[in-house]
Amino acid sequence: MDISIGRSKTARRAYGIDEIALVPGVRTLDPSLADTTWEIGSIKREIPIIASAMDGVVDVRMAVLLSELGSMGVLNLEGIQTRYEDPEPVLNRIASVGKDEFVGLMQELYSEPIKPELIKQRIKDIKAQGGIAAVSLTPLGASKYGEVVAEAAADLLFVQATVVSTAHLSPESVNPLDLASFCQEMPMPVILGNCVTYEVALNLMKAGAAGVLVGIGPGAACTSRGVLGVGVPQATATADCAAAREDYYTQTGRYVPVIADGGIITGGDICKCLACGADAVMIGSPIARAAESPGSDYHWGMATPSPVLPRGTRIKVGTTGTIKEILVGPAKLDDGTHNLLGAIKTSMGTLGAKNLKEMQQVEVVIAPSLLTEGKVYQKAQQLGMGK
Repeated sequence: MDISIGRSKTARRAYGIDEIALVPGVRTLDPSLADTTWEIGSIKREIPIIASAMDGVVDVRMAVLLSELGSMGVLNLEGIQTRYEDPEPVLNRIASVGKDEFVGLMQELYSEPIKPELIKQRIKDIKAQGGIAAVSLTPLGASKYGEVVAEAAADLLFVQATVVSTAHLSPESVNPLDLASFCQEMPMPVILGNCVTYEVALNLMKAGAAGVLVGIGPGAACTSRGVLGVGVPQATATADCAAAREDYYTQTGRYVPVIADGGIITGGDICKCLACGADAVMIGSPIARAAESPGSDYHWGMATPSPVLPRGTRIKVGTTGTIKEILVGPAKLDDGTHNLLGAIKTSMGTLGAKNLKEMQQVEVVIAPSLLTEGKVYQKAQQLGMGK
């Protein structure tokens, strides 16, 4: 139902992750019986979690570790890893600079040209160590470096921007990337995003996307909503795009996974996204907290180095444990940021969902009061008041 904002504008109510809760069903399930397996392209993974293509989150080492644990990480092919032969000193500079100098430094560091030979080398290094070589390019980067990625035989290619659509208007001097042709020509599955609406998700699927990323601006290191005013609350966006997936599957028989991307911090957040229809989630800051992450306690957005309109701040996330502890435990923290797989399985057991398809069907209620209750609890904890 549309709500009147004023005489000339109506709006639809949308919901964020914190405004919903999951309702237990008529049965429960031992968590060990919960099947969290999902598939994208021909790649099957036990953990429905992908690490974001951000320079403070994924490097070659992290991509390999995530693959070994049953997850995967996406390497940013337009970042530090492909501009510098030795990224470590550059990453150390990013971590050590003050807040006022941060954006200027980022613009300086990211002005170094991308080197096609480093694209090939990073992909080769991941594959040589048995990892899944999932990599990311912007649409412009895909136009420039798509052939390089194909030659290097990456396993998955994510074509990502703040907003991606099949109907992009450009100046006559610019040829926008033809997503349908690109998906058809590339020798590996291509995942497209980001989007937040049924119509755009459906069009991306029709263009040949092997997966669709859902979410604009809710991430901890992203400031697009503040800078651009663009976005849809994640629960509603995920549910809308999941509806597009179901309709597309009914029409074609081809199943296209929906990946919720942004603003997802805890195991509970992940479970809510799955219940709203996601097949998996993409997360950044929870992985940036791992001891093995390349960001040295920091996490920053992909659009921060923009010379025209910087977006995406740097946040200090600290180090809370190893990537194994964060993904599969044993948990050292009780705030929902460790043993994310265990949280998913336990939630599925509580809800009686045997697999992710059943998890997508669990009952969801609107519960904004839970957000208030959570804040009250957090405040009590800070004051040493206990429960």
